[in-house]
Formats: sequence, structure tokens, C-alpha cells
Amino acid sequence: MKKRGQALSFSFAIMFLLAVVLAGCGSNNNSGTNASGTEAPAASNAGTATEAAATEPAAEKPRVAFVYIGPPGDGGYTYQHDQGRLYMEKELGIKADTVENVPESADAERIITELAQNHDIVFTTSFGYMDYTLNVANKFPKVKFLHASGYKTAANMGTYFGKNYQGSYLAGIAAGKMTKKNHLGYVGAFPISEVIYNLNAFTLGAQSVNPEVKVDVVWTNTWYDPATERQAAISLLDKGADVLLAYQDSPATLQAAAERGAFAGGNDSDMGKYGPDHYLTNPVWNWGPYYVKAVQSVMDGTWKSEQYSGDMADGMIDIAPFGSKVPDDVKKLVEDAKAKIISGELDIFTGPISDNQGKVKVQEGQKLTLDEVLSMNWLAKGIEGTIPK
Repeated sequence: MKKRGQALSFSFAIMFLLAVVLAGCGSNNNSGTNASGTEAPAASNAGTATEAAATEPAAEKPRVAFVYIGPPGDGGYTYQHDQGRLYMEKELGIKADTVENVPESADAERIITELAQNHDIVFTTSFGYMDYTLNVANKFPKVKFLHASGYKTAANMGTYFGKNYQGSYLAGIAAGKMTKKNHLGYVGAFPISEVIYNLNAFTLGAQSVNPEVKVDVVWTNTWYDPATERQAAISLLDKGADVLLAYQDSPATLQAAAERGAFAGGNDSDMGKYGPDHYLTNPVWNWGPYYVKAVQSVMDGTWKSEQYSGDMADGMIDIAPFGSKVPDDVKKLVEDAKAKIISGELDIFTGPISDNQGKVKVQEGQKLTLDEVLSMNWLAKGIEGTIPK
């Protein structure tokens, strides 16, 4: 019995050793199961060193999203942002997500919140998204938010825009030379500072070559509503304006002017194809290089919150090619002024500048700061109209 007991003990020892070896092999090949053979619990957010290494490439290629006020097919503002997105994708090898036709309302906050849950960078491209973007940024501190045209920031939220009023000033020079009645029209979008300083710049540009010019303004309270914008343009033409500029995203103003034989320009992008024989020019955006710079800085770990303002010197702002009927001497005047803006010789908001109530707003020799431009709430001398409250 003793010998048999020793034999059994030896057998049990052999079996125990085999079990240990098999258990070790099973552990290496089936790490998704626990000791009982059931599925192991999901890993924590902290992960392991191996898991962190596996996800490293995703950190190098951040997940990017854009929120658009209109459709990319608007031919204007959203179209230019979308062109910038495509440029960024090509340069960095990143495929971004887009959501279009997002209203400047609580719906925007809901959509931005949804995007923040599975993206690393969210670009919100319209002024009315400002407070909604800030609200979401405060809830998602690890996500980077970039808001176009606003002025509110946070540790993880910056702003970006450009001195598009430089382009408006140049369009004003062309308009001031092309008018035969000294009567210009401006189809304003919303009575916010962004539109006001562009209207003022357009007027100052026209007055720099034609001191007798006056500018009528009509407000549509739209960014993209071709029917409303068309009616506004017609109302200005009916009042006698023979050259128009618009600040909306559609080409409706140009189309209405072309039908009446008047000259016009749009906004944001080259709209010449909508009325080539009646096209003036207009400010255009080039967002692509900025989008590359911003996303690359996140990838490099160098991103920081800032209020970025591009201009003609860095290429964010330009004007569209002139229409076919704009004479060479007018083109030269505009190009000469553009060169002075780029070199810094010409700062368009240099005094003396008075408002349309006769009050001096910028003393002779003084220049408005960028903050003063961005908060502008007055209309320049020569503008016939008011700022609605």
C-alpha cells in the first residue's frame, strides 16, 4: 500500500506539473478569458503600456470635424471652408468629418457635443456658434475647439479669422471707379461688427478714389437665402445704385445686378462665373494653410489657445480675379493698393475717419487697433442707412 501510495503521489505530481504548464500556455494564447473560462472584463481607460503603444498612431492622426453654417455648394463662405478642409486632408493625410446646415441655435450645441465625444479637433465655422462652442469646450477639456470669427476663448478653445476688410477696401476702389452715378449699394447680412467693418472698409476704399460716392445699405439678416438677398439687391438697384457688393454666401446679388446691367461683387469666393460680364471682384478666403497649421500643431503637441487673425500678407485674404469688363487702369489701382496693404504701407483704418453722423471716430494720423476694428459699431461717413438694434 505504501508503494502504491507513493506511486499515486508521483502520478499526482506529474499531473499537477502538466496542469501548470497547460495553464501557462492557455494564459498566453487566450488573454481574453479569466480563470473560470468566462470572458474577461473590459480594460480600463488607463490601459496598459502595450495598449498605449498600439493606439499611438491614432494620436498622430487626430480625428477632425467641421461644423458648417450652410452647404458646401453655396458657392461662397462654406464652399471656401470646405476647400480648406480638402486642402488640409491632402496635405496631412487626414479624412475629416463634416456637418452642414447647422443653425446658430441650441441645435448647434447638441451637434458640437456629439462631435466632441469622438473627435480630437472640432472647427466651428460661423460667428453664431461662439457661445455654444465655449459651452461644449468647458465640458470636454481634452478636445481642441477652433471657432471662426468669434472672440471668446478657453484653455482648449481658440479663435481664427482674417482681415477680410482689406479685400472689401480693394473691392471698394474698383466700385468707386466703375460707378457712373456715384451711387453704390451694399447688401449687408447681419448688423454685427464683422459686417459693419467690411461695409465701412468698402466705403472708405470707394471714397479713396471717388470722394463724391455714397453707399446705400440694406440688411437681410441672412447668411444664405438667395430669394431674400435677391430682393434686397433689387431694392438697391431701384434706388439708383449701379454697383453692388454683398456679404452673404450666395451669388444672388450678382445675378440680380447682371440682369439689370449693373456691376456687382459677392463675398468669400470667386463668384465671377455667375455673371462674368457684370462681375467686379470681392474678398476671398484661403483657409487651407491655416487648417494645416492648426491640425499639425495638435499632432506636434505644440497647439495653444490663441486668437489668430490672417491677412493679405500671409495669404488668408485675397480678392477674386476681376470680371471681364473691368478696365486695366482700374485693375492697376487695386493692385497698387493691394501691394501697399501687404507691405504695411497702407492701413485702411487710419484717420481722419468720421461716422455718418459727423462724429470723428479716428483722429488724423491715428490707426484703429485690431480689437477696435473687431468691435466696430458705427457707420462711416457716406453710408446712407443705420445699424438696426
